[in-house]
Amino acid sequence: MLWLNTLQDTWMLWIKGGDKRFARLIRTLKKCQKERRMLPLPVETLPGQEQKLIQQIQEKTQVLNRNNVTRTMAYYDFYRDHPEIHWALLAHLVSRNAGWNMTDLAGEWLPRLLTAEQCRDFFLFLERGNWLIFHDAYPQLLLYEEGKNRNQNISYLLPYLGVSAFIKSVWDEFWKSHDLQLLAVALIVNEQSYLEARVIQNPRYRQNVLQTLDYVLQDILGLNHILFPRQASDIINTQEACPLVGCSVHHFDLLRKRILLGKQLYAMLFGQPTVLNDVLRWAEAHPHTGSRSDYWPHLFGTVQEWLPNTPYIPHLNKNKLKPGVPRLYSPSLVQAWPDTIQDAAEPGDWFRDWRMVSYLLAPCKAKSEEMMTPYCDGLEKVELAVLGKQTLFSL
Repeated sequence: MLWLNTLQDTWMLWIKGGDKRFARLIRTLKKCQKERRMLPLPVETLPGQEQKLIQQIQEKTQVLNRNNVTRTMAYYDFYRDHPEIHWALLAHLVSRNAGWNMTDLAGEWLPRLLTAEQCRDFFLFLERGNWLIFHDAYPQLLLYEEGKNRNQNISYLLPYLGVSAFIKSVWDEFWKSHDLQLLAVALIVNEQSYLEARVIQNPRYRQNVLQTLDYVLQDILGLNHILFPRQASDIINTQEACPLVGCSVHHFDLLRKRILLGKQLYAMLFGQPTVLNDVLRWAEAHPHTGSRSDYWPHLFGTVQEWLPNTPYIPHLNKNKLKPGVPRLYSPSLVQAWPDTIQDAAEPGDWFRDWRMVSYLLAPCKAKSEEMMTPYCDGLEKVELAVLGKQTLFSL
């Protein structure tokens, strides 16, 4: 892990410069690395009131982790109540994108390119990953909320919720320094690391999704975009394409790439007040349904406006429809997929190496990535793929 060694050298310069936050963190994480406790800790060893609190947090998390729509809105509701927890808004927006990817698998194009089994495999991959992140992260948010109500740091209860020693250490530091950026970036690192063994390196998903030609094609065709819609005023024009910012996603199976992407998205959102205000205005005005009509209703619709099995005809002229063609079908999540019953999360702590603290260096410089052009280019590529397959099978 040469890149970690390089980051460690940079981090050491920070320590020498007197950054007490990182000095405290490194001491704590080195100690945690030596102790290596099995997670979760047994709740039965806690006093009765604390056992009850853990149970309440777990029950609320389970209810709100029902599907992509419920968890996405739970993140947003938490951010509105606690805007100092930047990660909650970032999680809300990324979860919206996950929902759009899920409904794409039952929408206009992907069922024409993939088999029904492949579409379901993709959905289960996305759902498992997003379910696991919420399962791990939302209890942390609820425990913070309870501590805030008590005006007391109760992060010592995190191990009883199965939460990593890495992020517990950062929550403890947050209560001391109130460093909003440090906590947000640490949550990015924690949740992506939590996924690594449970989903990304899971043989089932590597074989059925990550290593298939279809996943590569999806990457090449440009479907992997994280989009943040913007709304500059309270007036909503459903006939025009709202502006989009965001990032393209490549090499999703690499932990380092996912963490750097999260940091880039965070810097884009919270490093530019105009972008943040526009995105918040849009999110407030558009409750999440999972349909891409949430942001471009002029192009996408939740109703199939032509008969099933009708030969596909070209729809697109950049970010508009050609005259006389129906909107592209983009169902809501409840139309597209039933709720799933998830297996229990795999126990254990992902944290093994104190040098992971190096990821907590300052996020990349804030830069607004205009996504209208690359996103429209990607849509046109997918449409061409659909037309190409249709032509091939009609010969």
